[in-house]
Amino acid sequence: MAAATVVMAASRSNKSIFKMIKKHELEVDELRPLYMDFQATTPMDPRVLDAMLPYQVNYYGNPHSRTHAYGWESETAMEAARKQVADLIGADPREIIFTSGATESNNMAIKGVARFYQAKKRHVITSQTEHKCVLDSCRILEAEGFDVTYLPVKQNGLVDLELLEASIRPDTSLVSVMTVNNEIGVKQPIKEIGKICRSKGVFLHTDAAQAVGKVPINVSDWKVDLMSISGHKIYGPKGVGALYVRRRPRVRLEPLQNGGGQERGLRSGTVPTPLAVGLGAACSIAQQEMEYDHDRVSMLANRLVQKITSAIPDVIMNGDAEQRYPGCVNLSFAYVEGESLLMALKDVALSSGSACTSASLEPSYVLRAIGADEDLAHSSIRFGIGRFTTEDEVDYTAEKCIHQVRRLREMSPLWEMVQDGIDLKSIKWTQH
Repeated sequence: MAAATVVMAASRSNKSIFKMIKKHELEVDELRPLYMDFQATTPMDPRVLDAMLPYQVNYYGNPHSRTHAYGWESETAMEAARKQVADLIGADPREIIFTSGATESNNMAIKGVARFYQAKKRHVITSQTEHKCVLDSCRILEAEGFDVTYLPVKQNGLVDLELLEASIRPDTSLVSVMTVNNEIGVKQPIKEIGKICRSKGVFLHTDAAQAVGKVPINVSDWKVDLMSISGHKIYGPKGVGALYVRRRPRVRLEPLQNGGGQERGLRSGTVPTPLAVGLGAACSIAQQEMEYDHDRVSMLANRLVQKITSAIPDVIMNGDAEQRYPGCVNLSFAYVEGESLLMALKDVALSSGSACTSASLEPSYVLRAIGADEDLAHSSIRFGIGRFTTEDEVDYTAEKCIHQVRRLREMSPLWEMVQDGIDLKSIKWTQH
């Protein structure tokens, strides 16, 4: 018992020492890593901050206070922001509900629709490569007695439309498929899925956190009924997002949060005016600069992939090569451990997958869903390119990556065996 206590105390001590070392490194290291993780979050655009500041300091009224000028000022700003969000996706401002982010929006949409229509419909369809908050919301519904179908995806990461249509039942209330995947960047055929769902009388929800402001979206053309939006993925503030809820044909959902009845009674609580203004400004800037940003990000992504794949062999791009958002590049480096490569590239901020599950040592469930071998799933790195990425940063990242992959492979006995012409899959490994 005493020994266990000593071990636990030592473990806590080691953790605190590690935190102190990390803190010290951040304080003394003036050269911060290059940022290449734009799928995890984006830096706030300075123009967004400019729009927000007056509502942090001077215009601080509660937007729901109807009896004085402070409230009216904030309400006007909030409604202007609502219109900016709506304009970006081709919606009516009355269809935009402010939330704390895409996780809340996804929870509201999936649980809200399923619970509202549960008397007649108790079946929900989603895909195996959705964000964790969508999958966990579906698990909660299963615990409540709902039937959930988790669609497999093809090797390119795309949903099989015929399988999706065949999976829809008379008691299906909702289909939830994300627009752009946060790990491998594939862009699902949401417009085609929307046609199928509308023809079957089923609501379609899409998690568009990685797509809004980056690819053109029109909810009417796509026949989307609910859409989740995140502020910090489009150079806006953290802590704010939105849920698009169609008015005609009307979508009903049971609120998760009750109280003062704000946001059409769907999301009670005071709307944070500065954050809403920031989200609106981010959407407005994205609408103006989307085409330029997309062309530039495409050029930088092509430059990165070309440099890496032309210099080192056995590099696999995960996900469909054409149907994708170019700013999310997920590469697997055969015979290299992804975590080792991340540590070797410590002067570049990269990820081995979703930021929400990056603490796990398990290989990405998204890569497993597209059929990647476990060793390749373990060797993947996600490169995130965005509005403020420079050519010099891309070149530096590519050169460092090439150098470190070569170095790690030279240390790998597996790489040596492959060079000697041995087929690793033919070896029967034994455990001692």
